[in-house]
Amino acid sequence: MKVPQVITHEKVLLSCESEFQQFLETMHLLEQKLGPIVFQFPFFNREIFRDRHEFTDRLVPFLKKLPNAHRFAIEIRNRNWLNAEFANLLRDHKIALVLQDRSWMPSFSELKFDPITADWTYIRWLGDREAIEERTMTWDKTIIDRTEELTTWVDFCYLISKRGVLIYAYANNHFAGHGPATIEMFRSIWQAKGQTALPRPQKAEQRQSLLFPV
Repeated sequence: MKVPQVITHEKVLLSCESEFQQFLETMHLLEQKLGPIVFQFPFFNREIFRDRHEFTDRLVPFLKKLPNAHRFAIEIRNRNWLNAEFANLLRDHKIALVLQDRSWMPSFSELKFDPITADWTYIRWLGDREAIEERTMTWDKTIIDRTEELTTWVDFCYLISKRGVLIYAYANNHFAGHGPATIEMFRSIWQAKGQTALPRPQKAEQRQSLLFPV
């Protein structure tokens, strides 16, 4: 789940207590199905924040108020803000740094610091939206071969799983053309490397819904 843009984009963490509380109350309806909650921030130009420190001066007080009952992750889109100091800040608050695979952000292999900032992590395979939309707007099949990238991600995931890190991952259609196919390719590469087969979600028992109780 992503925190609403009114909080991350419009108010940028200021005077948004009521909106955030309403969001969390809605998320409680998911109960055990609720996974990570992501603060996806946009690219901030210097008219909004002069630098990363001005951003973190606003971020840290907000992080201190987050409830411990949920897993929170942060995604930023200013590549120059990604450094060890920012990672340590998230680590201090047990917040996961979102690892992105997208066109203008550095990959995990380019980072000069340990990007695992909690006992779990969250990977988002996002791709290049503009480039792929020039080729298709129908998201039902693979358009771009991502075998090389996913093989690298499989190796990375194996290493961090050996550290006891729980891994969440999300595949956008824009990454290769069809999100479910990306997940299946990851599974197949993982298994081809001799790793234990990844578990699949169990399908809920199919029940016929009735208009009126009987």
